[in-house]
Amino acid sequence: MPLKNYGVLAARAVDRHREGGVNTPHYEIHLRDDAGTHYRAAVNVRSKISPHELRYVVVDDFRHPLTRLLPAAGSGWRELPRQAGGAGLDFIRGNLFDPASMRVLPPDLPGIDNDLSDVFDHYVQRAVADGAIALYVFGERFGPEPHEHDGAFGFQPSDGVHEVHMNQGNSKDFRPQDGVWQDGGLLFHLPAEDRWVAVFLAFQSQKWHTDPTTGHTIPAAPGRPVDHEEPLRIIAALVNPIGPAPEAESVTLLNTSAACVDLTGWQLVDQQMHQLPLPPVQLQPGTTITIAGGNGFRLDNHGGTITLCDPAGLKVHGVAYTAHQAAPEGRTITF
Repeated sequence: MPLKNYGVLAARAVDRHREGGVNTPHYEIHLRDDAGTHYRAAVNVRSKISPHELRYVVVDDFRHPLTRLLPAAGSGWRELPRQAGGAGLDFIRGNLFDPASMRVLPPDLPGIDNDLSDVFDHYVQRAVADGAIALYVFGERFGPEPHEHDGAFGFQPSDGVHEVHMNQGNSKDFRPQDGVWQDGGLLFHLPAEDRWVAVFLAFQSQKWHTDPTTGHTIPAAPGRPVDHEEPLRIIAALVNPIGPAPEAESVTLLNTSAACVDLTGWQLVDQQMHQLPLPPVQLQPGTTITIAGGNGFRLDNHGGTITLCDPAGLKVHGVAYTAHQAAPEGRTITF
């Protein structure tokens, strides 16, 4: 079954603790919401199974429509619906980051700026020092346990969030936890800079292409994308055309490969999972095609996502845009 209690914790960082050893160490974050409730975020930095090092990506300027759906800073725990168009995370369907940008780091090594715990220190210690920085932790809640003290920071009752990583495409032992729109992650809001920072984690044993209902790995599907692997890319979208609704929205694709691509069976998918089949034409190398909206496919002016899927239904490329990017009427957004 999927995670039991998925949601997001909106709180302030108070302290941090780096676990040592090889028994699946965590990076522990002590948080407190504005009502005074204490929590611990247990963030994996090492896997139980080989290869032990986690994949990670930091998006230093995270721009995504989900940020406008988050609860107020410091408001505590909120359970989230596991569906498209909400505030829940899905590494594959949510177009949160470029999967090819994920890198591998060991959990904790002597020295400076050379391990995953150092990556967390860079952002968490800044948040501890600056109470204006809001932290959002996505994952599964544990507790509260009224008669238990927290094992890392000693507060009572024990309460917090774990599974702060990808939660689909798992290997056999963890397959029961698979699900869609229930991935973990950390978002930092820096109000003084009007900027969001996102940190996303995945185990190397997890697969990228998963069933859209169960989150289980799709057998025989290709592995995690690498740089410049996709034959087609979304390069632009006209989200907010000039004039009244219904507007003539469009998406522009580029054939980045050295071969002709038959677009038969390909499709675009919007944030609400509406599908738009591409015309059955041959797209020559290095050329573009602009696809007009229709068939229920819609680009929301308040922000959204656009996903490109191949004839097998597998995601090839995806982008996201915010309401701010869509605001200028008639302006084409480039990706």
